Amino acid sequence: MLTPEAGQDRVAPRPVGTAFLELVAVMDTLRIRCPWDARQTHESLAPYLLEETYEALEALEQHDLAQLRDELGDVLLQVVFHARVAAERTDGTGFTIDDVAEGIAAKLVRRHPHVFADVTVSGADEVKSNWDAIKAQERAAAGDGPVSALDGVPMGQPALSLAAQLQRRAARAGAPAELADLPVAAGPVAVGPVAVGPVAAGPDPAAASQIGAELFAVVAKARAAGLDPELELRHASRVFRDRVHVWERQDG
Repeated sequence: MLTPEAGQDRVAPRPVGTAFLELVAVMDTLRIRCPWDARQTHESLAPYLLEETYEALEALEQHDLAQLRDELGDVLLQVVFHARVAAERTDGTGFTIDDVAEGIAAKLVRRHPHVFADVTVSGADEVKSNWDAIKAQERAAAGDGPVSALDGVPMGQPALSLAAQLQRRAARAGAPAELADLPVAAGPVAVGPVAVGPVAAGPDPAAASQIGAELFAVVAKARAAGLDPELELRHASRVFRDRVHVWERQDG
């Protein structure tokens, strides 16, 4: 076993966060000196933000922790990249990576009064309840219009995740469970600009299609079982993929 020689100073570990500062410096250099990085915008980077997040989720699902570390680095790059692009704006809408970090740190302090103030909680459930209440207070104070338990739910997320998040938010707000029993339209249902279903009566915006209502009910069933419907369907999809691979090998 190697030991330091007498009088030889040990190498002190680098302060936590040093590598993050190096990443910020690398991003600054790339933004100036790389033609591809220099021309990127928030809009052009948006697909990568989604893609890298899904790749990190896949590594997590596969229990590949080394790969997860790499994929989280790619997700972190997207955060740093977007902040670097924003820092260049001079119209008063710009912000830096420090603004991003300070904002989330301040939010965590505000929403954890049981840690940073004198609030006492009975457990994790009360922590989540307090979080939601503080969030609603913040929205009201900001004048963001009527406060709803569903405010802030991103409607552009995958449909299963969207249904689950809406149901979770409504349940935490005390909404009656029967609200998830969606009315079924007799005719076609408008989905965006296209009507889906047989051409019969006009579309009913207050009702779902039969299959839509059934899918929504399956989401509610998964939640009642303590399961995430998005993850369950992803797992089922991987099982199907593996079954197809076996069939292909047998067929070949």
